[in-house]
Amino acid sequence: MENGKSRLQQVQEDAEEVTGIMLVNMNKANERTGKLGELEDRADVLLAKSKAFEKTANQVKQKKRWENKKMKLVFIGFGVIVALIVLGLIIYAIVDSQRAQ
Repeated sequence: MENGKSRLQQVQEDAEEVTGIMLVNMNKANERTGKLGELEDRADVLLAKSKAFEKTANQVKQKKRWENKKMKLVFIGFGVIVALIVLGLIIYAIVDSQRAQ
């Protein structure tokens, strides 16, 4: 019986060891679940921030595009004015030279 009793004790010790290991694993799994939840929350916040950034970037892009178009129009207008002044000077010079003759 002594041998049988020691086997029973050995099995009980093994069972307690396995129970301890299972508890440790369950605690680790719970910690992992908590960390995964935190990571998911951070991912949601990051997604929201990226959408806000995308919206702002598009607004800035449209603003810069409009500013670029305005600058082009200003340069075209300036070029037209300069061309009209040069054309006016040429016409004035031609008319003045014809009067002198």
